[in-house]
Amino acid sequence: MQIAIDFGTSNTVVARWDPVSQRPEALILPGLSQQQVPNYSLIPSLVYFEDSPSSRVLVGQQVRDRALHQGQDPRLFANFKRAIGKPSLGFVPSLNGESLTFEAVGSCFLTQVVQAVRSLPLPVDSIIFTVPVDSFEVYRHWLGRLSQTLGVDRVQLIDEPTAAALGHGIGNRETLLVMDWGGGTLDLSLVKLHVGSTQKPQGFILKWGDRFLGDRPAQKVKTAQVLAKTGQDLGGADIDHWLLDYLCQTRGLQVSPLIARLVERLKIQLSSAPRAQEVFFCDRTFTSVDLSLTRGELEQVLTEHQLWQSLETSLNQVLHQARRQGIEPGDIDGVLLVGGTVQIPAIQAWIKDYFPSLPVYGQAPLTAVALGALHLNQGIQVQDFLHHSYGIRYWDHRRQTQGWHPLIQAGQAYPMSQPLDLFLGASAENQSSLELVVAELGSQTSAPEVYLEGGRLVTRPSQGLQVQPLNDQARTIANLDPPGFPGTDRVKVSFWVDAQRQLRVTVLDLLRGEILVENQALVELT
Repeated sequence: MQIAIDFGTSNTVVARWDPVSQRPEALILPGLSQQQVPNYSLIPSLVYFEDSPSSRVLVGQQVRDRALHQGQDPRLFANFKRAIGKPSLGFVPSLNGESLTFEAVGSCFLTQVVQAVRSLPLPVDSIIFTVPVDSFEVYRHWLGRLSQTLGVDRVQLIDEPTAAALGHGIGNRETLLVMDWGGGTLDLSLVKLHVGSTQKPQGFILKWGDRFLGDRPAQKVKTAQVLAKTGQDLGGADIDHWLLDYLCQTRGLQVSPLIARLVERLKIQLSSAPRAQEVFFCDRTFTSVDLSLTRGELEQVLTEHQLWQSLETSLNQVLHQARRQGIEPGDIDGVLLVGGTVQIPAIQAWIKDYFPSLPVYGQAPLTAVALGALHLNQGIQVQDFLHHSYGIRYWDHRRQTQGWHPLIQAGQAYPMSQPLDLFLGASAENQSSLELVVAELGSQTSAPEVYLEGGRLVTRPSQGLQVQPLNDQARTIANLDPPGFPGTDRVKVSFWVDAQRQLRVTVLDLLRGEILVENQALVELT
């Protein structure tokens, strides 16, 4: 059976395809899923280690049921998804002297989630993971490695807003702007949905074993073509931090886990009421405190932290990408709002003001991504492109330092129709082999880094080019015989990306006129 997992910063949703109704359904996992209506299918993204990383681990609603999320306990992990695949500055999580990575925390969480599905009992041999648009390959590789430990034969990855678009309900032709704004990220995608010609459906698949290696029959498929997309590390968790600081400063309170939880509840209440209120007992003053917040104050905080400018920046990036393909704002047929943060009335009003003539959809914002992902194998073909650039390491003789030569530019559709040729010479005397280190090159201005601040896990943009090596050590791809010498081109290396997002190379020895390597997979851009 195949399941879809929308692993979120605040909540996680698991869904399966119901063979009877022929529709996707969100699963309720006893002990892990929330208990209040209407959020039964939401699993809080929480992990609590009772003693050490090797001891019993509690996840999801188990943590809340025992009130383990209320204190500032180092064994409690929340918002940990934001730190997976990102550099952590100034701290290393540890329990009883045992080091712990955020990847390990995430693995514990998702392992328990899959085990709970199998305990329903439902077999799990295939998983669709939804991922943020701006996720780096290290995060996607982590999901692939984790799936192997789960005994899963096939894994598919799809961008979260694209998944939501698939489940929207496709007409014969429709161009949809999807805003997926959850607890950790703001993602925007422009997706063109239309009925395609008869062909074999394709998808980005990681697979192990042999059961899925056969060809699938040709069929008339619906196509979801991703025209533009962008993402940034800005979500509901950031808004919670802003509100917490605002309320503590204006009400004379001290930051604490209790007030942080109440702030989140106030924000949620403001989605349906103009004023929210919570009462709590203050241990410092031994008095009851009336904590209230209005929509006006919330909007003031959002304005002070330039949220509207951030939203407009992302939207302009998507529209600029679309214009390069001849798509104007007037060609958009509708806007789909997904995620918990889009439930803030001020954000909904901003979108409606920006697109006054377009219908705005927002059904099932918390489950739309997981439910939509399951349409991936229901006769729908996704046509996508690379969101980040990729490059190879080289030695800069003038500066006497290592640099990165851009190779595959962001926006490149895959599979590539034509290879990219690069002529390389030896960098040292008597060089006997050709070695390459490939890296993912991020934005110059929006590289996120993770900090621990006042007991809160936060992300901030840093300046400079963010580089994520995909192979940790230089990989020998060809031997040179006779050895090479600096000053002349020795090999022609042809690069291209195939349908499975593998970066492949062919190496031609210019001196001997021989092909040293042909169509070899160098790294997986997963």
